[in-house]
Amino acid sequence: MKFDRHVLFLIASMLLIGMNVGIGKSIVMIIPVTLFALLRFIIGVGILLPRYQLARMRAVSRQDWLALFLQAFFGTFLFTLLMLGGVLRTSALAAGAITSTIPAVVILLSWLFLRERIGHRALLAVALAVLGLVILNLSHADRGSNGSSLLGNAMVAGAVCCESIYVILSRRLTQTLPAIDICAYSHLIGLALILPIGIGALLQFDLRSIDLHTWLLVFWYGLAASVLSFWLWMKGIRHVPAQRAGVFTAALPVAAVAYAVVFLNEQPSLAYGFALACVLGAIALVSTEERPG
Repeated sequence: MKFDRHVLFLIASMLLIGMNVGIGKSIVMIIPVTLFALLRFIIGVGILLPRYQLARMRAVSRQDWLALFLQAFFGTFLFTLLMLGGVLRTSALAAGAITSTIPAVVILLSWLFLRERIGHRALLAVALAVLGLVILNLSHADRGSNGSSLLGNAMVAGAVCCESIYVILSRRLTQTLPAIDICAYSHLIGLALILPIGIGALLQFDLRSIDLHTWLLVFWYGLAASVLSFWLWMKGIRHVPAQRAGVFTAALPVAAVAYAVVFLNEQPSLAYGFALACVLGAIALVSTEERPG
């Protein structure tokens, strides 16, 4: 049995994204979703500015540019709008619980599109993670917020599908492009996609009304979502099969629920502790999987 260090990158990435579910809810209570999405991409592109070199970009194949566009559309642009729009309308606890379906969706997509064999350990780990988080969903999805709604939950579910597609696409791209370049190009495309609707929101909102604390949250969200979590995921997924990596996305809802409980004062329960134990067990089960050869 050998612990694969690359899974640490995957887990850290999902923990950052999970925390951002709660942070994003705090921000969209003050800043409109489309404007916040625009600011997120501006921050990301600004940090990654040194990576935009024409000679390097011209060397990227048309096939990779197509994959980058699809990844940016689903994994950054659409995911951002759906997740932020969803948490605005539902509780962070509900959003965290809904994301428990990501591992199962990734397993299905990796089997359908990547033809990856689904091993018994991966299936068992996914079942363990989903079991705990579904129990959490049943016991907590309607608590902690008066803003819970079918529309909000449906939007988060849509974000789950986008995140799962992102996992599949990222596996292919990391075989031909450096992780930091995938991060940079995806967010440049994401900025171009959000710009038309983001500019409209910017013209209708007074940025001077945003306090310093919220600005700091916006900057951290942009840094974590656009650079840190993205880069960590790309570094990990290059060495880990997509169906196995999908299990580690279970860390996302655990972090989201933990943030909701600690910082948003949404009601905790023993179900959260059970979910956490199940997810940690799933992560341990797959991260110590024996590797052939």
